[in-house]
Amino acid sequence: MNTVTISETKNTVSVNETTNTVTVNEGNASVVTVATEGPQGPAFAATGTSLNDSGKVNNSLVYFSSSDGTFKADATRTVENLVDGGNF
Repeated sequence: MNTVTISETKNTVSVNETTNTVTVNEGNASVVTVATEGPQGPAFAATGTSLNDSGKVNNSLVYFSSSDGTFKADATRTVENLVDGGNF
């Protein structure tokens, strides 16, 4: 006796970018992982000003430096030097 077995597995993945949907039609069980970037969050400042925290130290306070147009967090303004007679 001769036997012939024919099997076909079709897996298709369709991505609709307009509605952000993924449709999977599969013949066998499988795992599909989809990841997308979320929306961009708000800017640090409405004017596009940046924050320079490269010199930050413990208890730094953020202040605006008009000489270079950035907000800074460094040893110039800290909780300690404000309390100990800092100029505020």
